[in-house]
Amino acid sequence: MRKLVAPLAAAALSLTLAACGQGANGVGGDAPKADTKGGLVGISMPTKSSERWINDGDNMVKQFQAKGYKTDLQYGDNVVENQVSQLENMITKGARLLVVAAIDGSSLTDVLQKAADAHIPVISYDRLIRGTKNVDYYATFDNFKVGVLQGDYIAQKLDLKDGKGPFNVELFAGSPDDNNATFFFNGAMSVLKPYLDSKKLVVQSGQTGFNQVATLRWDGGLAQSRMDNLLSKSYTSARVDAVLSPYDGISIGILSSLKSVGYGGSGKPLPIVTGQDGELASVKSIIAGEQTQTVYKDTRELAKVAVQMGDALLTGGKPETNDTTQYNNGAKTVPAYLLQPVSVDKDNYQKVLVDGGQYTADQLK
Repeated sequence: MRKLVAPLAAAALSLTLAACGQGANGVGGDAPKADTKGGLVGISMPTKSSERWINDGDNMVKQFQAKGYKTDLQYGDNVVENQVSQLENMITKGARLLVVAAIDGSSLTDVLQKAADAHIPVISYDRLIRGTKNVDYYATFDNFKVGVLQGDYIAQKLDLKDGKGPFNVELFAGSPDDNNATFFFNGAMSVLKPYLDSKKLVVQSGQTGFNQVATLRWDGGLAQSRMDNLLSKSYTSARVDAVLSPYDGISIGILSSLKSVGYGGSGKPLPIVTGQDGELASVKSIIAGEQTQTVYKDTRELAKVAVQMGDALLTGGKPETNDTTQYNNGAKTVPAYLLQPVSVDKDNYQKVLVDGGQYTADQLK
């Protein structure tokens, strides 16, 4: 009988432990958390069509792996269904953490519920994920300030504060499904609206509302088509003096349109054109005297923030934040860490981008 009791007791204990806690990912119920240090981190980026997202993904992979984690980096090709499927696969494969830069910030509710059910924490990366409580932290830049820097640059270069004007300006905004796009636009308009109200700035097209000027998926081709239409309808005789562009890829499309009707040629200089992200093609354009400005966001530093947050979550620590009130996603206020953007033009690109190690001098030739 003694020989039979011991194996039966061991089997009963094993069944009890299985029933009382351990989920598929080592975390669940009231059981103690499994050691998640060194586990799999799922990194979901929106697209490879933008240089910056490639850099973001590569930077996080290097930094998570340097801390001993395994990584699964996937790009959704700007198709929401792709991103959802990739996230589901990461959950199935046993990811301990998800870092997500959303294609559409309002379309991930169901898949993130699956992550929550599996006790997988989620970090929203650069773009705020909306409409769900299943977002733990947000790593981003001061997105309102990005727009302020763009608006300030236009105001400064046109000497608006000294009463110069009127000047013609056209406005572009980012993708309406990206929460950041409204922050960028509102930041810029906080600077430009007083000049629009005083008629020192004039939008000949009359298109000033966010929904009128938004650019789906931040698509440079769509921006080029819209600029073509603006030029043909509103600028047959008037001149464009400035274009508010929220992103370098959009800026390149705008510049292609402007050059196609003679801007940049003799007697018809290009207008001021802003941008964002400090992408290589746009920095070269700035050096060549075409695009005028970009707002640089050091994604190496943003990756560090996300990795710091993730490592803290997976090792029982508390992620560092510096903003706990600004980013409400419609279901909760998501604690965030905000980095500071920097305005870059022909005068300071060497100091910021080359001396700062983002690019070599040879890359910019």
